[in-house]
Amino acid sequence: CLVLVTCHSSSLVLVSLQALTLADNVIPIIICASEERLGATMATINSIHSNTDASVFFYIVTLRDAVKLTRQYIQKTKLRRIKYKILEFNPMVLKGKVKPDSSRPDLLHPLNFVRFYLPLLDINHKRVIYLDDDVIVQGDIKDLFDIKLKPGHAAAFATDCDLPPTHEMVRSIGMQTTYMGFLDYRKQEIRELGINPSDCSFNPGVFVADINEWKKQKITKQLEKWMEENFKQNIYSSAVAGGVATPPMLIVFHDKYTTIDPLWHVRHLGWSPDTRYSDNFLQEAHLLHWNGRFKPWRYPGVHLDLWEKWFIPDPTRRFHLVRPESDD
Repeated sequence: CLVLVTCHSSSLVLVSLQALTLADNVIPIIICASEERLGATMATINSIHSNTDASVFFYIVTLRDAVKLTRQYIQKTKLRRIKYKILEFNPMVLKGKVKPDSSRPDLLHPLNFVRFYLPLLDINHKRVIYLDDDVIVQGDIKDLFDIKLKPGHAAAFATDCDLPPTHEMVRSIGMQTTYMGFLDYRKQEIRELGINPSDCSFNPGVFVADINEWKKQKITKQLEKWMEENFKQNIYSSAVAGGVATPPMLIVFHDKYTTIDPLWHVRHLGWSPDTRYSDNFLQEAHLLHWNGRFKPWRYPGVHLDLWEKWFIPDPTRRFHLVRPESDD
């Protein structure tokens, strides 16, 4: 039997986890924490915690080598006040489903696929929010959590064709916003899906999930099917799609998801070090996402100040910012 997660609960949490998970007023957040990007995860958590009065519980999913570091980062900083549980993800669950790719090895990190396995994590909630580690939340996370999902929908995403201010950004950096940019329509398996290649895609780095509906529709099994299909026949690739975690989500959720307010997922901040949004637009945004190669804890990048205001220095000094004046 393959154990998907091992629990590492915080002794500082003075509430009963069982009672907490059953409470209606708790907002569960699932976020991953890789050893090399731990400071990014903590900045995301800090931004959420600081901008809401709601009761938030963080499920921090990591690999075995980062469990201790994750706990230290929290307990030795102001984040010790948060409620959380550390879950250890077993990467063996991905065996035979993901093949190596040298173009963007970071996109093949096992934690990139945690979003596929939400019902198998050690949680007990009807609804959860999943967030990538390169986001900052500027709004009250309760507003995102309270979105009304349409009947039969297991998740809510932001469509890539939603916000006019992002259209200019997308055109200027040549980004793909349709299924054509993620799936290889030369392959018969893709053509047989009947998905119009000009349909708008979505970004699965921020979403709200209905766990009961996810289980009912066997979403995880569907996602694994397409991972295995690509492993055998390469029906999409990280070179085409910018990663292999997005295409299965696009296939399985095509025409079966609720759309979230686009201000709750303003993205592409990490696609170019030269292309910027207006300050006024970014002030209105509830959530910022530095998807792409140019992460805000590195240099060069854009809108670094909006990320750095939430950054908490690593007490172990393993994670550090890269800035122009730095020798790194």
